[in-house]
Amino acid sequence: MLTRLHSLRSWSKTHQGRKLIRYTMVSGSSTIVSFVALSAFYGLNIIPSVIWSTLAGNLVASIPAYQLNRRWTWGKRGKSQFRREVVPFWALTFLGIGVSQLGALWARHEVRAHHWSHLANTGLVVFTNLASFAIFWVLKLIVFNRIFRVDTVEEIDEHLNIEEVTGT
Repeated sequence: MLTRLHSLRSWSKTHQGRKLIRYTMVSGSSTIVSFVALSAFYGLNIIPSVIWSTLAGNLVASIPAYQLNRRWTWGKRGKSQFRREVVPFWALTFLGIGVSQLGALWARHEVRAHHWSHLANTGLVVFTNLASFAIFWVLKLIVFNRIFRVDTVEEIDEHLNIEEVTGT
C-alpha cells in the first residue's frame, strides 16, 4: 500500500500527472458551477423548463472551463488559436451539452410521468446532467491534450525536475 502511495505521489509530480490533476480540478469546479447554476435555474423556477435550465446551467459553466483548461491545465498563454483551440473546445462542449439535453429530455419525461416533489425533480435533473457529462470526461481529456499541446513530455518533466531541485 505504501509503495502504491509513493508511486502515485511520484507520478503526480510528472507533467502528465500534474496535467491530469489540474484537468480533474477544472472539471470538478465546472461541475460545481453547472450544478449550482442548474439547481438555481430549475430549482428556484428562474427557468422552469428542464431543457432550457440545463442548457443555461451548462453554458454558464463552460465559459470559465475554457480559460482554466487553456491557461492552467495546458499552460497556454496569449491569443487563442481559433481553429486549433476554440473550435474543438466548443465543438466538444456543445456535443456534451447535446448529450445533456438528451438526458434532460428523459428527465423531463420522468418529471411529467411522476408526481414527485419539485425538490426530487430538481435532484433528478441535476443528477442526469452530471451523468451525461461524465460520459465525455475522458474523451475531452484526450482531445484537449492534443489541441493544447505545448512541449514534449520529456522537456516538461526535465523542467519540473529542475524546479524541484532549485525550489522555484
